[in-house]
Order: sequence, then structure tokens, then C-alpha cells
Amino acid sequence: MTAAATCESLASLTLPETTITQAQTVAAGAFTMPPGGFMPSPILPKSLPAFCRVAATLRPSKDSDIKIEVWLPTAGWNGKFQGVGNGGWSGAIFYDSLMAGLQKGYASAGTDTGHAGGPMDGSFALGHPEKVIDFGYRAVHEMTLKAKAIVAAYYDKSAQYSYWNGCSSGGKQGLKEAQRYPNDYDGIIAGAPANYWTHLNAASVWVGAATHKDEASFIPPAKYRMMHEAAIQACDAVDGLKDGLIDDPRRCHFDPKVLECSGADAPTCLTTPQVEAAKKIYGPTTNPRTGEAIFPGLEPGSELGWELLAGGKEPSEIGMAEFRNIVYHDPHWDWRTLDYDKGVALAEKVDNNTITANDPNLKQFFSHGGKLLMYHGWTDPLIAPENSINYYTSVLDKMGGASKAGDSIRLFMVPGMDHCGGGEGPNAFDSVNVMEQWVEKGNPPARIVASHTAGGQVDRTRPLCVYPQVARYSGSGSIDEAANFVCSSKQ
Repeated sequence: MTAAATCESLASLTLPETTITQAQTVAAGAFTMPPGGFMPSPILPKSLPAFCRVAATLRPSKDSDIKIEVWLPTAGWNGKFQGVGNGGWSGAIFYDSLMAGLQKGYASAGTDTGHAGGPMDGSFALGHPEKVIDFGYRAVHEMTLKAKAIVAAYYDKSAQYSYWNGCSSGGKQGLKEAQRYPNDYDGIIAGAPANYWTHLNAASVWVGAATHKDEASFIPPAKYRMMHEAAIQACDAVDGLKDGLIDDPRRCHFDPKVLECSGADAPTCLTTPQVEAAKKIYGPTTNPRTGEAIFPGLEPGSELGWELLAGGKEPSEIGMAEFRNIVYHDPHWDWRTLDYDKGVALAEKVDNNTITANDPNLKQFFSHGGKLLMYHGWTDPLIAPENSINYYTSVLDKMGGASKAGDSIRLFMVPGMDHCGGGEGPNAFDSVNVMEQWVEKGNPPARIVASHTAGGQVDRTRPLCVYPQVARYSGSGSIDEAANFVCSSKQ
């Protein structure tokens, strides 16, 4: 479908609390990244079709400064809208996600969530409660409303279907939309969601503290590979197939004490303090008073990605920013002072579900036919994968079990996948096509074929199964071909 209005005419479009700052046709292959743009994955702008690029600033509050972009195919629009998410503390539009949507024929929109910075930078929140609200939920909702209006003005027709596609903070944003604005989207893809925001940030500090509170506990990143290989060696065959992957790490109780040095420290072993640090990282963040788990631990197999949270000079800024800027209003707050009882409780009170997206009641979203597709990599080193299982289970419990809610929500756990992608296992899959088939054709996904690529060539495919099912080898044929696996509920 081609446009009814000219792209440039959208500059004069009037929308509430909105200033359109750009409406310009971009020729095929001519897009260039703007200053401050964020593109974590290598989609080449030269491969893009021609599109109408609309930029706008939204100001729903006196302290709001929400930047959005809406990309509209000049030809070949598929009649649908896709909102795309961010990572971490956001602070920039994720242009690769907009590009991916455009290449599929979608009118797509993204936002910086109301501040400039980057995924690691939460300093915007200090003294700016309205910007925290924008980051928490308002920016995505307002972007969605304004983008839909721009789509309708350009094509003289509203989008037939609206989808959300995000991972990490983008996954959290999707869950928040389903919970707070259930009519915004028909289908929501929420990968590795950072939805238990306050507890996740406490866990990030916990992991960093494990290797920094006593510097003898610091595990040099050069040892991660050795630890990883030991974890794989211990856990790989638990599922009955030695394939270099751990299909459900919870079934393997890898004890890093087996790597403890018998003598002096060496690259091939862990010192006693390093063993204790590793145990804390694998274990849950806990409340010292009650003993209750605050957030799950990282799983065996995730070691290659530990550097961001455990391998720096101090705990990652991504977690400390919550306590410095929102909880204690002190940019010099010392992470060593975090009380995992009172401090976490205070964080929850201050947040008051502004950013955290834990509400399991999705009745309104499901009642209009909304579908929620969740996925999480088992080797995620940033957001513990069991967090997704916990939320998924809470929804089923709230909504009457899998028999009642199963056709509206599905969770896929991905062996060997890191945070939102990458890793040693099959980690690439077309979640958008799966969602389209579900919403538009009424075909809920029973399995999703994922692939792993090495040197530009696919070297392994494997089915992803609806949790709690797992992929089981049928006993014949290549273990690198998805056709030779079945989804089974038998562990």
C-alpha cells in the first residue's frame, strides 16, 4: 500500500502535546545514523527501502522531553504497526529495531523514553520524578498513541494490527503495556524482560558485591572460559545428549568448589574466596533477615558473560543507578551499604510500580484477543532466566492455569542463548512471524525453530518448546537438525 498523504505534509500535523520536528522522505539505502543514535546490532542502512521518517517531541508533563521516531514505508506497507523497545536505562532510540521493522514492511516507532544518555546511564532520574514516570511507562504509551495517529494520517487508514517487539527493558516495556494499557497492542513480544526492576537492580549490585566487597574474591575474566567449560562438562549430559548445551540448568547442581585450587592461585583453578563469590553469583540474591529470595541467581553456562556485572572495578552502574538516583537521591551512594532487607523494601515503596511490571492480571489484555510471547535465554548473564519463569507462572496462576490462559501467553526458554541473543546455542528465530500467525491466523506456537550461525553459515537448528516442555532428541539423524527433535514434557 502506498501513502495517501505526502511525507513532508506530516510536518503540519497537529497532535496533543506533540511537536513534529521532522517529516522527510529518505531514499532507499540513504539513511544515516543521527548523532546519539544507538544501533547495537549490525543491520546495514544501505539495505533499507525508501521510507518517510517522522521525528517528534512529546511533552505530556512540564518536565517531559520524549523523543520519538516513526518510520513509514513509502511503498509496500503491510498494513500493520510495530512499536520497538530499548535496553537498560534506554536514553536513545534503538535504530536497528526500527530498521528490522521497516524491512518487514511495518510502520515502526521507537522512543528514547524521555531522556538522552545510554543504556547504562540512569543519572537522568535524579530529581526528575516526571522523567522517571516517562521512562517507566508514559513514554512508550504516548509514543504508541501518537505513532498510530501519524500512521493513520499518512496512509489515510489505521493499522490493522499493532505489535510490540522488545527485549530486556524492551521486554519490561511490553509487559507494562499489557498490564497498564491493554488495548495498545494486539500482540506483545517480551524477551528477557527486566520487569522485576527494583529486585533486578538489587541483584545486579549483589553480583558485583560478590566479587568486590573483598577484592580477594574478584574472579579475573580470564578464568570465565575455564569455569564455563567445567559447567558444561558437569551439566551437558544431564538431558541425555552431549551437545555442548544445557537444556535446563536447574536440573544440574554445578558446584564451583570442584575448581578450587589445591595449592597456589592459577589460571586453571579458583581460590577459596573466588569459589565463594561464584556460589553467590549462581545463588539467589537473598534477604538476610528472612532468608527469602529477592531475585534468582545466574545459571551454569552463563559464565562467559559475567564481565559486565562481576568483572569491572565495582558493581555495574546499571544496577547502582536505581539506588543512587531514585531510592537515595545521592549520586555518591556507596554500594557497600546496601541493606538487602530495608533497602530493597524502600526501593519497592519508592517505585510504587512505576517501572516494575509484575502485575499478573492480564485479563483485559487477553479479553480482546491480546497475545503475549515471552522468551529468555538460559545462559543470560544479565537478567536471571528464572525471573521470566516466575512471571509466566504468576500469570497462569492468576488467570486460571494453562488450560484457560495457555492460548494467550506462551514462554519459550532458549538453551545456550545469552541476553536477548547470541551464545553457543541456536539463538535466532523469527518471533514476529510467530506472533503474526498467532494473532492473525489463530495458530498459537507449539514450537519455534531457532538457528545458530558460525562464519555466516547456519550450523545448527533446534526447536524451542513451550515451557515447561524441552526439546528431546528422537534418537536418529543429525543432532544439528531441528527435525530430529520433539518437544517433550518428560525431563
